[in-house]
This record gives sequence, structure tokens and C-alpha cells, in this order.
Amino acid sequence: MSDSKLVVGLAQIAPAWLDRVATIDKVVAWISDAANKGCDLVAFGEALVPGYPFWVERTGGAAFESTLQKELFAHYVSQGVCIEDGDLDPVCDAARHNNIAVYVGVMERAANRGGHSLYCSMVYIDRSGNVGSVHRKLMPTHEERLVWAIGDGNGLRTHKLGPFTVGGLNCWENWLPLPRAALYAQGEDLHVAIWPGNVRNTEDITRFIARESRSFVVSVSGLMRREDIDASLPHADLLIETADDVMANGGSCVAGPDGEWLLEPVRGSESLSVVEIDHARVLEERHSLDVVGHYSRPDVTRLIVNRKRQTTAEFSDDD
Repeated sequence: MSDSKLVVGLAQIAPAWLDRVATIDKVVAWISDAANKGCDLVAFGEALVPGYPFWVERTGGAAFESTLQKELFAHYVSQGVCIEDGDLDPVCDAARHNNIAVYVGVMERAANRGGHSLYCSMVYIDRSGNVGSVHRKLMPTHEERLVWAIGDGNGLRTHKLGPFTVGGLNCWENWLPLPRAALYAQGEDLHVAIWPGNVRNTEDITRFIARESRSFVVSVSGLMRREDIDASLPHADLLIETADDVMANGGSCVAGPDGEWLLEPVRGSESLSVVEIDHARVLEERHSLDVVGHYSRPDVTRLIVNRKRQTTAEFSDDD
């Protein structure tokens, strides 16, 4: 890391699908690889640990009181990530050992919400191995709402990383203008967008956000193929039968603050893409447009953001 430059790694990998421990082991290995290639930051796809719920739209996920759906959901929750229980400690240790920052998408079993629902969370871990923020996806998309709970604004935070201020969002919430603005207002100039994986999601919005914000935008996708479904999973035969050969084809990419490609979408295979970015380019492009600075009118339009972590109950105990 120089005074103005940062090296970013895009880890486009498939999970050990619906297996938390095995997927975390894989993430740790790719963190080490990214560090060995000189990365200051490495990012992984949405819901990577333990994987995206690809079965929902293929197996009648909306069927009420379905024994099949209950059993699949129960397994999914059992493989979720409870940060308070130390499930991400191996990732934190790898970040600290390798002196590298990490963004990783997880299915979070939130301790403050009872631990039996899943939140699609984007976790930032700094170079010292500390969890800096946990952003629970504000609004799950379409069939995701059948298995994911609705998040809150607590994780709408940015982090200093070398010359940059980094923030990020999950998948389609990158299309939401106000959460983007909440990050811009905190000085974000490196935006990380994480996705379960498809070029159709990343090829337009990555360049659009870059041009809007005059920031670097890194889109990191996962992969998912029929071959990634383990035969030991509950209802494995049905999951394999209803799967497509490729359900998530990647699409990881990087756009500069002028909206031009630094890395065109990568598809079809696991890969670690390494891109060096220069903060000086942000300053150059902010000359003509700075949407929360000289080109804003806070006297006319302003955004109010509630970052209180939502919980069902607040307890007051006598000493």
C-alpha cells in the first residue's frame, strides 16, 4: 500500500454449499492467497457462507407448511453464522495474520434477534482482525424473502483503509439511491458491491455507481454450479435434479471513477482478480461532480439515516 494506491483482490469462488465450516476453511485459504499476491483488501460474494438459497425458486419455496421447505430451511439455519459464538474467528485470524482487510457475505444467525432467522449480512473485517461492521441487507429480493429476514441500517458504515474510505452493499440493495447516498455522505470513495453471482447483475450497475459517485466500484460475485451440490445434503437428489448446470456464473469486475472498466466482468470459473487502484483518480473525477460535496444542496434535500440496531426487546434489569 502506497500513499495513494491500494491493491484489491476479488475472490470469485463457489461455497462448499450449505456447509459453514468447509466454506469458511475455503475463505481462509483464499485470504492467504490474496495476501501473498499483495492485496490490501479481499472481497467475497453475497451470502457465500454457507451459500445462496438456490433451491427456493426451483422447489416450490412458497408452499405454506411444506415439510420439504421446513427441512431445507432448518438445515440452512443450522449452517448460518453466529458472530457472537465465534463462527467467523478463523476469518478474523486470517485477516490479522495476513495483515489484510476482508469483506465477506454471510447468512447471519443474529443473536439479538433470537438466533433462528437468517440475515444476509456483509461483514467488514479490518487488517487487525476486528469486525468493523455487519450490514444486514435492508430488503431481501423476491424469493429471498421466503428464507431471509429484513435487516436494518446499523451497518451503513464506512471504514478508512489506506488512502481510501471503503463501504459496501449487498446485491440489489446497490440499486437503492438512499443507502448509496448514506455511504457517499460518509466519504466513501471505494464501493464494494457483493453478489451471489451473475454477469447480468454486475455489468451495468458497476459502471453506473462509479459514474454517479466518482468512486472506484468493485463488484464481487460468487459461483454456483450443479456440481457444487453435495450428495450428503438433505434432499440432495431433488436439489441436483432441479438445479441448472450453472446457477451463478460470476461477473466480478472493477470500474474506475470515470465509469470505465479496470477489470471487465470475469465469468465462468473460480478466480482471484487483483487490481491496483489510485486515489488520485478519485480527486480528479470529483472536480466536476461530487454528489455530497460541491454538487449537493443540503439546504434543499437531505437524508436522515437510522443506524440503530433493531431488536425485538430491550431489557432493563435492577442491579
